[in-house]
Amino acid sequence: MPELIRTEHSNGVVTYQSPMLTGPGVPHGFTTRLGGVSPGPYASLNLASLKHDPDADANTNVAENFRRVRKALGCRQHIRVQVNQVHGCEVWYPPAEPVRPVDAPRADALVTDRAGQLLMVRVADCVPVLLSDTDGRVVSAVHAGWRGLIAGVISSTVDALTRLGDVDASSLVAAIGPCIQVGHFEVGPEVVAAFEEVGLGHVVRQEAGWTKPHIDLPAVVLHQLEQAGVRADRVDVTDRCTFSQHDEFFSHRRDHGRTGRQAALIAVKPGTA
Repeated sequence: MPELIRTEHSNGVVTYQSPMLTGPGVPHGFTTRLGGVSPGPYASLNLASLKHDPDADANTNVAENFRRVRKALGCRQHIRVQVNQVHGCEVWYPPAEPVRPVDAPRADALVTDRAGQLLMVRVADCVPVLLSDTDGRVVSAVHAGWRGLIAGVISSTVDALTRLGDVDASSLVAAIGPCIQVGHFEVGPEVVAAFEEVGLGHVVRQEAGWTKPHIDLPAVVLHQLEQAGVRADRVDVTDRCTFSQHDEFFSHRRDHGRTGRQAALIAVKPGTA
């Protein structure tokens, strides 16, 4: 499986790019914390939801960070489309008309075949996943936390994308972005039991020196993509860890919640919609 490629754009924004998605000309990127204007624990490319908390990052900073990301991805005129993420398995097909973030549905994945829409999910340890057909006509962005994976967000998204594009899952390409890796995702017995209950006990790891079991979230995503019909040789992966690589990524677990957010963003190939 190919690896994601670290890319520093001309305006200083650093993203990870997928060869599988770059091939068909799909605008996309997994952002890092590098290249923005936010200060302190949110430094510097924070893409978190806009807030009115006086201790949080200023909305003007987040807006400027998004402007820089759109420029880096060549999507300055695209409308950003997002959902209110709830660690479930709902998939949203946004309408042609813009929807205010406050009115966006509770969901964890988006699919589109519409030109001018830049799909986005936010993460700070959960797994971001981007998918497309090989022509770049239909695309998807997925927020996959452990609860969403158990709920079936990957299979729901693949099903929605294949129906929207009238394509077979074996023709899709996908990329699994930076997330918390297995060495740092320690869990309790109730989480282990939840994975075992849905037939995912094989992703539970226990090694010498670990006081608790760990879960390999990227392995779950890859397994579920394959189960849904996506070929493993069409999936890009990475070993980048949001928890351990402080200089490059935000991590909710490492920073005890006071941190920013990365994003995974994708749009249909220009001229195909």
